Amino acid sequence: MIQITQLEKSFGNNLVLDHINIQFPSGEVSGLVGRNGAGKTTLFHCIAGLEDHAGKVAAEHSPLKDHLGYLPTNPYMLSRITGREYIQLIANARGVQINSIDQKNIFDLPLDRYGEHYSTGMKKKLALTAILMLENQFYLFDEPFSGVDLDSNIIIKAIIKRLKSLGKTILISSHIYNTLAEVCDTIHVLDKGNITKSITAEDFDQLESILEDGTVDRLIEKLEIK
Repeated sequence: MIQITQLEKSFGNNLVLDHINIQFPSGEVSGLVGRNGAGKTTLFHCIAGLEDHAGKVAAEHSPLKDHLGYLPTNPYMLSRITGREYIQLIANARGVQINSIDQKNIFDLPLDRYGEHYSTGMKKKLALTAILMLENQFYLFDEPFSGVDLDSNIIIKAIIKRLKSLGKTILISSHIYNTLAEVCDTIHVLDKGNITKSITAEDFDQLESILEDGTVDRLIEKLEIK
């Protein structure tokens, strides 16, 4: 479980996260949706310890960052290291011994090629493979389905469901609402720095209408399409 209490984050005079209070339970998949600039990635950075913030982020395993797997939207690849070396570097940083890298290469990545030459989707799959090898208790997936091929999306959804069955705490940010609805127990709406709604599975069919709230129709009318 991750418990967030009175979390606040500003960049200069711009308040991005405004006293957020929320709990992400163990053994559940929580989704996070919101418009661009709503603060989803900033919230992930605060949870992962990548940004200073006011308020508190607590978990039953401490320090949280040593038990957390964070998949960013665009994983960064160091220059001139192979995919295999990337995985080993991540493991060394955590002090974890890993075996059978080739056997666990379920996305069939060219591990002996430089990671910087991978496509966006390949980089994401490499980063995901690496954090899964660390046996984390908590996972933050920022847009895990974006830029990834259909077959890999199916595999990623299956991975998320397996992590849930193992009692892990999983938080996913995505703009693909239908995919979130397939894997999440609860979806939280982040708007203007606050969690404005929390929607459980039985109400997921209302999600798009809640998010749009008539805005789309009003915007299209302004175009005066003829």
